[in-house]
Amino acid sequence: MKKTVLSAGAFAMIAFAPKTEITTWKIDTSHTKVAFSVTHMMITETTGKFKLYEGSVSSNGNEFEDAKIDFTIDATSIDTDDDNRDKHLRSEDFFSTEKYPKMTFKGKTFKKVKGNNYKLTGDLTIRDITKTIVLDVTHTGTVKSPWGQEVAGFKLSGKINRIEYGLKWNALLEAGGMTVGEEVRITCEIELIKQK
Repeated sequence: MKKTVLSAGAFAMIAFAPKTEITTWKIDTSHTKVAFSVTHMMITETTGKFKLYEGSVSSNGNEFEDAKIDFTIDATSIDTDDDNRDKHLRSEDFFSTEKYPKMTFKGKTFKKVKGNNYKLTGDLTIRDITKTIVLDVTHTGTVKSPWGQEVAGFKLSGKINRIEYGLKWNALLEAGGMTVGEEVRITCEIELIKQK
């Protein structure tokens, strides 16, 4: 009898427990920036961005820890403010966009470190090569826009080694060293809009 009472109590707790609300967020591309920088000739930084991308985030309500994240970038949309360089970056020497037009990021874990700071771990695929990377993320706030939309902001940063993704082109400098650095720094400003 005691077992039956306990089982009934456990069932009641499960049945009447508040359900987790899954919230979907879409990237606001007009207020988002996906950028990168790399060392040029060992003395300066060359910066660029991708102009076309899409993505979604699923969270537990407005709590972003353990959120599910999917992101796709159109590699052909690369823009470094130099047409000739952009053509070279689209070529087989780098992104080979005719064969591999898309880059993807699929989040695996999104864990709070402290306060509004998180670690995002996920699989980044470039040229059909997939590597797990870790990004530092700051949740800069969630507000309601003048149009009644709930909007969340994030800053992301991290780095990858481009050689590991098959972006291997380089040239030697007369004084030694390489024209293009191997390390690529990633910086993103992300704005998400809550979907109804």
